[in-house]
Amino acid sequence: MNDSLKTLLVIAFLIVIVWNLGAGLYYLMIDRGQTKRTVNALTRRIVLSVVLILLVGLGIYTGWIKPHGVGG
Repeated sequence: MNDSLKTLLVIAFLIVIVWNLGAGLYYLMIDRGQTKRTVNALTRRIVLSVVLILLVGLGIYTGWIKPHGVGG
């Protein structure tokens, strides 16, 4: 897999995670606790974060992702 494709995949995950965080805030302000949309948005954010962490860990374990230092 191409390095830029891996980077785009991680960035796409981060964008969706931030989008769900913003959606949770929006639903919190609009619904005032009357619906479960806030809980659903924040649950999706947590699930996506865990999936991203697991994918990065799996990528490092299998050798698809090679960790490096900050300057490297």
